Amino acid sequence: MPSIPTRSPASRRPRRRPVHPVRTKRPRWAMRATMTLSVVILASAGIGHSVVTSLEADIARVDAFKDMKNRPRAGHGMNVLLVGTDGRDRITERERRRYRLGGAPCHCTDTLMIVHISEDRERASVVSLPRDSYAVTPPHTDVSTGKTHPGHPLRINAAYAEGGPQLTVRTVEHMTRVKIDHYLEVDFTSFMKTVDVLGGVKVCTARPLKDPYTGLNLAPGTHHLKGGEALQYVRSRHIDADSDFGRMKRQQRFLAALVEHATSSGILLNPLKFRDVTRAVLGSVRADRGFGTDELLDLGRAMRTFSPSSSEFTTVPIAQMGYVVKGIGSTVKWDPVRAERLFRSLRDDKPLATTRTRSTAAQPPAVEVAPQHIRVHVENGTPTVGLAKRVDTALAAAGFRTTGRPTPAAARSAPRTVISYDPRWDRSAKSLAAALPGSVLRAAPGLGPTLKVTVGTDFRQVRKVRAKDPEPGEFGIVRGDEVGCS
Repeated sequence: MPSIPTRSPASRRPRRRPVHPVRTKRPRWAMRATMTLSVVILASAGIGHSVVTSLEADIARVDAFKDMKNRPRAGHGMNVLLVGTDGRDRITERERRRYRLGGAPCHCTDTLMIVHISEDRERASVVSLPRDSYAVTPPHTDVSTGKTHPGHPLRINAAYAEGGPQLTVRTVEHMTRVKIDHYLEVDFTSFMKTVDVLGGVKVCTARPLKDPYTGLNLAPGTHHLKGGEALQYVRSRHIDADSDFGRMKRQQRFLAALVEHATSSGILLNPLKFRDVTRAVLGSVRADRGFGTDELLDLGRAMRTFSPSSSEFTTVPIAQMGYVVKGIGSTVKWDPVRAERLFRSLRDDKPLATTRTRSTAAQPPAVEVAPQHIRVHVENGTPTVGLAKRVDTALAAAGFRTTGRPTPAAARSAPRTVISYDPRWDRSAKSLAAALPGSVLRAAPGLGPTLKVTVGTDFRQVRKVRAKDPEPGEFGIVRGDEVGCS
């Protein structure tokens, strides 16, 4: 491919590119770590234009912005929508069995993230959008049939199955009012190859992590994970009551550890290693047609000083878990006020971790697992009529996900309030106990993710609790250097 003269950011203008054939049968899944790594890997300073140009041909193209109108106003900095879908057709049969990758894909997005690179190129902000988020599509026209569809509600991950990358981008822009500049989509294969080419990544865990669905089985301590094991780590969502939110936290930890490894080991400054890693990523990536040689080089120059400490990770603030929508089912509803402040920060190119000062004197007790991630069933262990209903209502008001259907206990003479819990959800049980002063914890193996509260005659109150820091800003921001192994 002929060399293209590098242009300054001020002089760049959108240009048409030759249409590369789009691969019609391609795996469509990846995790946050791989997707952000595809940005970081391509951010190496000092890589020659000819090297990057030779790699551009490896990228499969998708027209994610075709005929889009009424888009949000462009802000400052660069916004990349990183998408992972659940395709798995290039995974070998041996890998399917070993890493529990069976089952039919839904051809929807398993992961969605907005990565914002600040205009001064000194900060990367990563905002995760839960896949079950309640969303409303804008009115749109099917690009293949020409049929017009009105806007309608759905889970945000279903936009891809309905309208592919274009509807995914349009729905994200419609919900966030953040203009997306580039689109990247990656898969299972690129994740495992990238981690392997990097030589594996070190992660640490303070407690056992065991998920029978993915096969993950890590003892407490530090582990060096290769591609397949890393895939299990970032896919697992049946480890604790946090479900997808717990998985997001693990993905953020993995991403921070991976970024630290890539930026501190000299990999990105070694042209041969850079080529190998980049080919591993780009061989399975789909990107918009405007994401090419100049963009890769500009991103590399801009992120010359990129490091874990200059990155921020967060998830859209949530108002309600289990928000039921007719015809759709259970969804996750964003907090409209706090989410708007978060997306305004992206539009205005401001750090997400604000320095707003809050008094700690009036703060509720801090717990390890946030109430909205804890499922609770209440039963009445006393003869007092309606007590379980009052406790259920009070726990729900404090943010816990109660069943809303309290029941009488087998015995109605319990002197103490007891919290029964499956040992796999011990952190959730301790967090719930903080909201029920004086309650007793009782392990009940096999109980599952829903904790059971048997109200005793000693019950006095439900007190509010809050998720434990780190929370340097109002959005629960975690810096990249705060989540890696020590």
